[in-house]
Amino acid sequence: MAVKKTDQIRALLKSIETGDPGPVAVVNEAKYIQHNPQTQEGSEGLAALFQRLSNTSPRVNIVRAFEDGDFVFAHTEYDFATRKIGFEVFRFEDGQAVEHWDNIQDRQGPNKSDRSMVDGPTESTDLDQTEATRTLIKSFVDVVLINHDPDRINDFLDDAFIEHNPLLEDGTQSLRLTLEAEHNGSALIDYQRIHRVLAEGDFGLCVSEGQRSGAHTAFYDLFRVANGKLVEHWDTRETIAPRSEWKNDNGKF
Repeated sequence: MAVKKTDQIRALLKSIETGDPGPVAVVNEAKYIQHNPQTQEGSEGLAALFQRLSNTSPRVNIVRAFEDGDFVFAHTEYDFATRKIGFEVFRFEDGQAVEHWDNIQDRQGPNKSDRSMVDGPTESTDLDQTEATRTLIKSFVDVVLINHDPDRINDFLDDAFIEHNPLLEDGTQSLRLTLEAEHNGSALIDYQRIHRVLAEGDFGLCVSEGQRSGAHTAFYDLFRVANGKLVEHWDTRETIAPRSEWKNDNGKF
C-alpha cells in the first residue's frame, strides 16, 4: 500500500526534531521551490539542515494534516527556543514534494474564550463535501473580508462560531468589531487577494494577501464547516519582509 502524502509530510516535519535523514527522501531537492522569503535555496541539503537543527533540541508537533490533490497542508506548532504556530503547504509532483509555502507566527493566547491556537478537532470528515467547503470558504473571504462587508458575516458563520485567534473570541461579534476597526483611517485588517483555497472534507485553508495595521501581510485561515456554515477558525498572520531582505526570488505566494 502506498504511503499517504500526509504521512510523508508528518515524517518530514518531525525529522526537524529527530534529525532522521530518511524522511527527506520525499523531497525532490533538484526541483524544490522554496517560498519562505527568509530561507536561502541550495546552500544546504535538507538532511544536513534538519540534522543541524535537531542539535538545538527543537520540538515539532504536527497538529493536523490534510490532502488536496497534489497538495498537503499541515497545521503545526514548533519550539525553537520560542514557541511558534505555523501552516505548511507542500505541492507534490511524481510522488515527491517539489514546492513549499508556509506562514508562521509567535504562539499567543489562550484567547478570551480559553481556546489555544491549535486545539479542537484534528481529523476531517464528510469527504464528499470537499468542493462545497472550498466554495463556502472562498465566498466568505471574497464577500466579507476582501469586499469589506461585515454585515454579511451571519450568512457564512454559525451563531456558535468557535474562534482560535488569540485576539478574538467565540461568536460573530468579535470578528465584526475587528473588521470594522480602522488604523490611520483605513481598515485595520485588509484582505486584498486570495491565492489558494485547499480543502479536505469539512476542513479548508485559505491563503490570502493583504494589509494588517498598514503592513504587508500573509493571512492563512483554516476553517471547519458543518451544516453549510463555517463553525470553527484557526489562523496565522505573518508580516512579509521587504523584498530587499528576501533570501530567494520565489515570492511568498
